[in-house]
Amino acid sequence: MGRRSFLFAVVFAALVWSGSALAATPQQLTIVASDGAKLACSIVVPDAPAPAGGYPAVILFHGLGGKHEDMEPLATQFLAPAGYETLECDARGHGLSEGLFGLDGPRDVQDTRELFTWLSTRTGNASIGALGISLGGGAVWNAAVAGVPFKAIVPVITWTNLVTALAPQGLSKSGLVNYLAALVPESRWDPELLAAKPSLVTSTNMATVTALAASRSPLAKLSSLQTPTLMIQGRRDFLFDIDQALAAYKALKGPKRLYVGNLGHAPGISPASAPDAAVYWGEAVKWFNQYLKQSGTLSQPEIELGHDPYDSKTTEFKSALPPPVKTTSVTLPGSTTMTGSSGKVVRSVRITGGPHETYGDSTVVVRYSGAQNWDRLVAVLAVGTTPITAGGVKLTAASGKVTIRLMNQMMRFAAGKKLTLYLAPTSLAQSTANALYLASVQPDAKITIGRVTLNLSTLKKAISR
Repeated sequence: MGRRSFLFAVVFAALVWSGSALAATPQQLTIVASDGAKLACSIVVPDAPAPAGGYPAVILFHGLGGKHEDMEPLATQFLAPAGYETLECDARGHGLSEGLFGLDGPRDVQDTRELFTWLSTRTGNASIGALGISLGGGAVWNAAVAGVPFKAIVPVITWTNLVTALAPQGLSKSGLVNYLAALVPESRWDPELLAAKPSLVTSTNMATVTALAASRSPLAKLSSLQTPTLMIQGRRDFLFDIDQALAAYKALKGPKRLYVGNLGHAPGISPASAPDAAVYWGEAVKWFNQYLKQSGTLSQPEIELGHDPYDSKTTEFKSALPPPVKTTSVTLPGSTTMTGSSGKVVRSVRITGGPHETYGDSTVVVRYSGAQNWDRLVAVLAVGTTPITAGGVKLTAASGKVTIRLMNQMMRFAAGKKLTLYLAPTSLAQSTANALYLASVQPDAKITIGRVTLNLSTLKKAISR
């Protein structure tokens, strides 16, 4: 599959939904937004007679580059049998919907507000929840903090801080950003979004990116959100890592739960085909039952971690605090000079004890000198040919010490297994298939990498077998 196979082979599958046999027939319709844009939608209605007061309902939001049909299997196979009417629509700039793609901006929030009103009028029931995947999860978060009165929400493999997701430490995940941008034709983009794209891809003029992201990042407002929230995030997701949901979990004051499973953007698995899909969609139904129907009581813990490989088991943490972790610090000595975009530094270590399972915030501290036209540094930590996690940072000085924060990913590795750390201007140093960070330095760029310290965060006790 070539250079992009590692990172991008399943990204599109993770953002949309594969077709399957439907338990009911969705009814197609068009809803006209207040600005005149026609939104292509469908509704799925339970086979059972409507209860007094109408069905409770859930609005479903698809992922980037997707369409409302992607969400219909979830509606027909899980929600309709549980007694929920659902509404799913093509987002602006997607599918057959009119309007311009706004990346869950203010106009998209207004659309959600209007869809909520339309659905509550139709059903006669104000008990309405929301579930969204990836881009759709951002739509759910942003509408909730804007005051759309959902009774319960389920954001899935999504962001709460768009800047730290797409350009952590000021360095864009340029390969991933370019790929995702191509899923929606630029002719369908909102002008504000289109104007910010070059800055995001090149990691320059980040003030423009920050300003755009501010109205699309709900994290700062979550401490005042009381809506019951079930977050479903992936163990391994190089677009939206565990910290995107964990930051929300720490901020939320109302009812909340976090499930971390085997789904996600690459290298995760599509939500439709992940081995524990029935588990987390079942938990979503239970969440809606409790807060939309006021029926049943959840016995699940507040934080639940799925195993990998999935073994029909999860590990539960009933405490309001995150799972306990430990940090192992190892020094990787040496002095290596890199020149040009193909330069790289490779250092290895074996962690004693174990088995180990990564979780939490690992870092790489790099001492460097003699940087000439060298403005970035990317770190990839791998076991064998498999990347565990990665991170990147913009350099602002010719010499000094810099800390690279690695994405919070969960991966088990055996006792004594060799870990390899790659340092380079791009993630391609680890593998030509690892297209996470692609923008590089000039051919005449030079830097000397000295002593490196790896601070590896792992669960105090590995949960996967």
